[in-house]
Amino acid sequence: MIKLSGVVITYNEERNIEKCLRSLQPVVDEIVVVDSFSTDRTKSICLDHGVTFIEQEFLGYIEQKNFALSKASFDHIVSLDGDEALSEPLQQSIIKLKSNWTNDGYYCNRFNNFCGQWIKHSDWYPNRKLRVFDRRRARWEGINPHDAVRLEKGATSGRLTGDILHWTYQSYSEFNKKTEYFSTIAARAYFENGKKAPFYKIWFNPFWAFIKAYFFRLGVLDGVNGLVICVQTAHITFLKYTKLRALIQQNN
Repeated sequence: MIKLSGVVITYNEERNIEKCLRSLQPVVDEIVVVDSFSTDRTKSICLDHGVTFIEQEFLGYIEQKNFALSKASFDHIVSLDGDEALSEPLQQSIIKLKSNWTNDGYYCNRFNNFCGQWIKHSDWYPNRKLRVFDRRRARWEGINPHDAVRLEKGATSGRLTGDILHWTYQSYSEFNKKTEYFSTIAARAYFENGKKAPFYKIWFNPFWAFIKAYFFRLGVLDGVNGLVICVQTAHITFLKYTKLRALIQQNN
């Protein structure tokens, strides 16, 4: 039977971290938390649950998560964010996997809670994520803040039953603040990767992001919050490209 490391990165997650840790404890053989010097009760809550707690200045989402992977004792990983937890069906799927691990990585659906409502459509469900994997065949990649675990060429993957429960924004004002924050990070990452921001992307990409999420992926069925999410999806796309365009102009 293989041993599993639960790996989590945190910053000011006192609202959610206990749910995360409690969901991991029946499943994994150790929990490693890498924290970016939280100023709330995150550290004390983690220490109360007997985790390996490491403080590390924030390196960027991708870089911080790969750093956390390197601190795990075991190669087989369950990776969560501090505002996520394993559902009971997913716990059972992973426990069974420990005695029958056949792939290099496993995908799970992520179920997002927005302002107290579980969102069942738009781009937010099933929101498939690779979070159970062999770190020797996978690592975090992408463009910040849009990180994802990528398997190396030739690696195999499977799918697990159950959901990663994700408590996202619990107020509209929090959603607006994070939209500004993440669009700034994305614009900077796009700029550093040499991406461009022609006018058609500023206009068309937000429009298509809304149409796709609200109509084709049925965000309309999630009511008012579905509309809010799809409008904000378009908005963050617009902000990302306008901020990228401004960075390009500033550096010409």
